[in-house]
Amino acid sequence: MSIVQTLLKNIVEAALLAAAKPLTVEQLQALFEEDEKPSKAAIETVIKKLQAELSNRGFELVEQASGWRFQVRRDMAPWINRLWEEKPQRYSRALLETLALVAYRQPITRGDIEDIRGVAVSTQIMRTLVERNWVKVVGHRDVPGRPAMYATTREFLDYFNLKNLGELPALADIRDFDSVNLELDLQHAKELAEAAEQDAVSNN
Repeated sequence: MSIVQTLLKNIVEAALLAAAKPLTVEQLQALFEEDEKPSKAAIETVIKKLQAELSNRGFELVEQASGWRFQVRRDMAPWINRLWEEKPQRYSRALLETLALVAYRQPITRGDIEDIRGVAVSTQIMRTLVERNWVKVVGHRDVPGRPAMYATTREFLDYFNLKNLGELPALADIRDFDSVNLELDLQHAKELAEAAEQDAVSNN
């Protein structure tokens, strides 16, 4: 790798480590002055090199809906979670089923969800999903009462490590909601790690 490529790789790596959110290739390009701006292909090349270098490490570089970011590998969760005393919130089966229905049937109304599940959906469940920025109101159905229609957000895709809705697993693969909570545990650990890293950067 040339000196120029090495410098570019180091800049991309540093930017992704320092950023509080995923970065797109375009955002990485914007770090450079016009007369030194690398091409998209050049940045994509160094991203691939970084991914290859991390193939046997405890963290990885992944692409999500909002861009690229470093994250702890899922199989590290049992150990990484022990770094913090704070326990992640456990989500009920009802909330996770509601989220799944929004993801797979969107746009969908609360009434639709209740018809499918056969039970009422509590206001608290919908409020929690909206407050987490996992779902949002995208319109209202043109029927009496004009009920709100819900859909998932970009934050939902980022949280569950998805680039787009086409990467959602088959419904049969998510019947074990305990495994979903385990993934949320890992995400919680990652959020705490990112917060600690940002605090360290701010204090320096």
